[in-house]
Amino acid sequence: MADYSIYVLEYAAVPEYHVSGIIYAYHNQGYRKLPYAYALIKGNGHVALVDVGYNHKDYGKHLADKFGVKNWHSPREVLAEVGLTPEDVDTVFVTHAHFDHFGNVEDFPNATFYIQEREIAKWVWAMSLPERMRWMMIAVDPGDILRGVDLARQGRLVTVDGDMENVLPGIDLHVAYDTHTFGSMWVTVRNDGEAESSDPWVLAGDLIYVYENIEGDGGAVDAENVYTPVGLATGSQTNMVLATEEMMRQVGYQKRRVVPVHEERLKDEFPSRISDKDLRVSEICVADQETSKVG
Repeated sequence: MADYSIYVLEYAAVPEYHVSGIIYAYHNQGYRKLPYAYALIKGNGHVALVDVGYNHKDYGKHLADKFGVKNWHSPREVLAEVGLTPEDVDTVFVTHAHFDHFGNVEDFPNATFYIQEREIAKWVWAMSLPERMRWMMIAVDPGDILRGVDLARQGRLVTVDGDMENVLPGIDLHVAYDTHTFGSMWVTVRNDGEAESSDPWVLAGDLIYVYENIEGDGGAVDAENVYTPVGLATGSQTNMVLATEEMMRQVGYQKRRVVPVHEERLKDEFPSRISDKDLRVSEICVADQETSKVG
């Protein structure tokens, strides 16, 4: 029994991103494609997204240009690939407030947004620091934080303090304080609805960029099967490793059940297709009574 279909929907990409920014201490290892994507969870009468991308205007576009992002497409275009519209989305889980995850909230008028209280509060704190300390804001659009506050004004923002079970049936939120960001979180889908699930999936946000973060290839740490954290973090690499261990524990140490949305090689692990806009749709699993969107 599978309650939810899960997809990873690419909406843009950085064609050449420094590998050292993806995998900690992988210096002088060249470049690789870094897809920008969000995850879709559909089932039990809900349409939920994990993150919403960025808006490709104003300061969001400035950051995208700075990071070399290409081939951006709107949520309306991206969701159409699986037969949905932004208005269909009723729930959004924001893993963290970097611009490419939290910058498009205005495109989802019917959604309630969940974010860690520490995440949004600490970005307000970081915005108040002197200019010489602005490195922490390297991937944050201050306008996104203000839009998040406006969601609260509208009654559409839920700030979460730590872990939260059954936000939707069988869907849990887990916090990883002081890791990639101040209050990053991941989403666990227990796709059979059981407390001790035999069909769990972890949507890792940016706590995991690529498979090497979960299972090293003998690079920086000179050993295989060793967690190697992501290259960009405002928090502790130790905390990153501990969060990775907990994600892996939740899925019984089955690597393919931890889904990194920035991983181009999802197409090698899961059924996938490339749209006419040169965007990848990866089908992680299909709910009972649903049909494939990539076949």
